[in-house]
Amino acid sequence: MELELLPLGLSQQDNQPIIIAGPCSAETEEQVMTTARQLADKGCKNFRAGVWKPRTKPGCFEGNGEKALPWLKRVKDETGMLVSTEVATPEHVELALKYGIDFFWIGARTTANPFAMQALADALADAKDCAVLVKNPVNPDLELWIGALQRLNQAGIKRLGAIHRGFSTYEQKLYRNLPMWQIPIELQRRIPSLPIIGDPSHIGGRRELIAPLCQQGLDLGFDGLIVESHCKPDEAWSDAAQQVTPELLDYILSLLVVRDKKTTREELSRLRSLIDEMDNNLIDLLAKRFQLCRKIGKFKKAHNMTVLQSTRYNEMMEKCSAQGSLCGIDPVFSKHLFELIHEESVRQQLNIINQ
Repeated sequence: MELELLPLGLSQQDNQPIIIAGPCSAETEEQVMTTARQLADKGCKNFRAGVWKPRTKPGCFEGNGEKALPWLKRVKDETGMLVSTEVATPEHVELALKYGIDFFWIGARTTANPFAMQALADALADAKDCAVLVKNPVNPDLELWIGALQRLNQAGIKRLGAIHRGFSTYEQKLYRNLPMWQIPIELQRRIPSLPIIGDPSHIGGRRELIAPLCQQGLDLGFDGLIVESHCKPDEAWSDAAQQVTPELLDYILSLLVVRDKKTTREELSRLRSLIDEMDNNLIDLLAKRFQLCRKIGKFKKAHNMTVLQSTRYNEMMEKCSAQGSLCGIDPVFSKHLFELIHEESVRQQLNIINQ
């Protein structure tokens, strides 16, 4: 898939990831300036702060709106950092441009709404030189994510990037938002020239998870990180648990290992060739397995048997999980894998029976 893209134009050190940092919300001018100065002292070049912060339920702090935009302009004037905020409506875009905001991000709930995305694309058409970062939609829908990027690109916006902030779940999990790494990986495969920025703050939801999530993003070849940083995170008016001080952020960044994304060494190429060969063998084995399943389907049809045999299914799941554990494979993964294989087997047998 092709998008017509230009470099984001955000500040970064040579061969280092793009780092965007700042508080979840612009609470007060003092809080914004104190955080910005501390980040600038640590070498940060790109500042972020939420100005409009509608929450799921009304009644709590929902941002200062236009009142906070001069604070961001002051950050830009006094520290030299590029400044950014989230926009969700054409009015947000108009006001942000009025105060010289350098780049924008679009939130997960907005990305999920094609009407809102088209309205933003139209509003941003006059700001073609601004970089726009698009967060993944709330649900794991890659096509919706790509569609949002396409709408902006068709409006003439070429400085585009994606932010991976994870995907919402109703279940209580380790992460606030499930990473589901396969989705940004697939986005990367389909649009190789698109920069991807990791958002460990919103994936983790807790500051102790930020460091490992930063490293995971870089290990997958992400181009940068956007991290929530606050001068007094425990006193933050929103998302306090996931914000870190500029000092802690600097320490986290100092420990990161930046992988070589371009060089393919001979040994790595050899190992990848072996993986490719094994993948081919897996596909061949699956094809033979499904061929046997179709024969079983014909037998069941001839003898008027039901497709799903629950006893057989339970035995297979227990055996595969146990075998997976013995071979060093996570039993949950083994179970999920064979659930998918069994689902396809049932589908193929149903096709035979319904012919």
